[in-house]
Amino acid sequence: MKCEFCGKDVQFGHNVSHSKRRTNRQWTANVHPAKIMVDGKVTRFKLCTRCRRTQRRLASAG
Repeated sequence: MKCEFCGKDVQFGHNVSHSKRRTNRQWTANVHPAKIMVDGKVTRFKLCTRCRRTQRRLASAG
């Protein structure tokens, strides 16, 4: 899944065993559904946890 706010997406790399054998793996973004107020309307987004935290801090500050 992809964060609809910052665009964070899947990253690819390798698992590396003790014998240094490399196999493909992927890391997915930690994406969760969230409701955010945009232009006075509540809209649903799929946000990564970092964006959710930032939005929550902005909402509580303002």
